[in-house]
Amino acid sequence: MVATKPRGKLTTDAPLAPLVWFKSGGTAQWLFEPKDVADLQDFLAGLASDVPVMALGLGSNLIVRDGGVPGVVVRLGKAFAKVETVDETTLNCGGGASGILVSSTARDHGIAGLEFLRSIPGTVGGFVRMNGGAYGREVKDILIDCDVVIRSGEIVTLPVRELGYTYRHSDLTDGSVVVAARFRGQPGEPAVIQAEMDRISAAREASQPLRSKTGGSTFKNPDGGPEMPRAWELVHQAGCRGLALGGAQVSEKHTNFLINTGEATSAEIEALGEEVRRRVKEQSGVELQWEIQRVGKA
Repeated sequence: MVATKPRGKLTTDAPLAPLVWFKSGGTAQWLFEPKDVADLQDFLAGLASDVPVMALGLGSNLIVRDGGVPGVVVRLGKAFAKVETVDETTLNCGGGASGILVSSTARDHGIAGLEFLRSIPGTVGGFVRMNGGAYGREVKDILIDCDVVIRSGEIVTLPVRELGYTYRHSDLTDGSVVVAARFRGQPGEPAVIQAEMDRISAAREASQPLRSKTGGSTFKNPDGGPEMPRAWELVHQAGCRGLALGGAQVSEKHTNFLINTGEATSAEIEALGEEVRRRVKEQSGVELQWEIQRVGKA
């Protein structure tokens, strides 16, 4: 499958459950942790074109099905987690850097407007691909451009206008890996920025089951403007708060979160989500769309 031996770490039949928030699911046929960008480029260029490739960040918005993921799962390590200033309002961030690191670095350099990244439990690569957002802001509001290694091994720089951003979606092709991105904020006072980060952190702690095995927001908020109930409200109105299936449960604390109460399989978690969708459709007529990504074989 691999034309040349990579310099990074390549593992066969690698368990993915320890790497995702739900702590469930099967193995990756291959797990590749590249040493640097050139290593990733060489690896993808030498990989048979019919082998699927998937990037994995912190695994917070993901159900890995129990049959595992065919092909290669790429996980960016510490070499991709650097965050540096470009100028007084711009950061250059590696694709493996966490939202917490990006927002904290912005604070330390007096760059405001990136505080919401503190609440996104993922990496730059993941939330650039998914147009991650929270508390009224999205990645499209701060992104200048990003460096992407595409499936052929080539590296391209894409400005935000070419990413086709919509709600929790971009037009990035399958098999491409975001290895860096530039974010722009505005000048701010570190103490004020920290206060906003503290507010966001406290709001998350109060409303979300952060101590549970979960995957973040399960369903997208429906279109329809401020008059349309949010996803959690529709789930609550359908009587699904606390609904359980095997070891999977709808959170009592926040109904747009599914949790693994112990030893749930990914099949149970996904089936519970589908049952919630069915009940919401029956009760309100709204067809909820998954926000959590579901990958692999059942």
